Amino acid sequence: MAQTAELETFPAAIEATLNYIADTGTKIFTQTGGPGSTDVRSGGTQDPRRVVIRNGRPQAQDFALERHGFRFVSHDTKVGNFFDEAEVKRVYYPEMEALVKAESGASRVVVFDHTLRTADDEAREARKIREVVRRVHNDYTEWSGPQRVRDLLPDEAEKLLQRRFAIVQVWRPIRHPVESFPLAICDARSISPRDFVVSERRYPNRVGQTYAITYNPEHRWYWLPRMRREEALVFKVYDSSKDGRARWSAHTAFEDPTSPPKARPRESIEIRTLAFF
Repeated sequence: MAQTAELETFPAAIEATLNYIADTGTKIFTQTGGPGSTDVRSGGTQDPRRVVIRNGRPQAQDFALERHGFRFVSHDTKVGNFFDEAEVKRVYYPEMEALVKAESGASRVVVFDHTLRTADDEAREARKIREVVRRVHNDYTEWSGPQRVRDLLPDEAEKLLQRRFAIVQVWRPIRHPVESFPLAICDARSISPRDFVVSERRYPNRVGQTYAITYNPEHRWYWLPRMRREEALVFKVYDSSKDGRARWSAHTAFEDPTSPPKARPRESIEIRTLAFF
């Protein structure tokens, strides 16, 4: 994955500002808007922090899903147009099921959702897709992980929840290499449960939970400079196992100081899966 030109061009680490949350004791929630709109957030206080973010390319092969909570992988796709929802479900969902099985060792993977995002406000509104998320967070909590199984597989849920399961996501650019607002991912080993603050996520038809993240100087961040369409980030946002393996991660989009002056707006897709073992 790590190409010579990229290793020579980009620094081993950069400094950038990440938006954490300060836990003030007030209830935190996000009102999810419709397609093309932006989310409305309330509660808590934004806590921007200057952090070191390491270039993951030189050691991309060393990251392990069960240890670090994420993997950078070379993985091409046969999807021609990610804005065609039918094609994404027909072509990309089976590709992602196979990828998550291979990376996690799961015996069964259920792809249940995907989200397209762009940093271009006009394109977001025109295509009815979502904005990039510039706050440090993890997508599921101790409660909302199992609840998602109950929501999606109600007839099987109680039996499935007796065994280990995980929620594994895959993120990738959909057209051009990422020049603006790349995704930073935090090493699971550097995250403490004390860093988590429950944040309610309110949808039109249900209420979920995510974790907002408070600042911890131990956090160890990585990014993949100019990530390309044929590269993917596979990462865990929940694991029911409490045997010492990575259970969570934290991620966020951020302003990249190495972005070119006329950077193309980021366009990306994230896919969500239930992985059963």
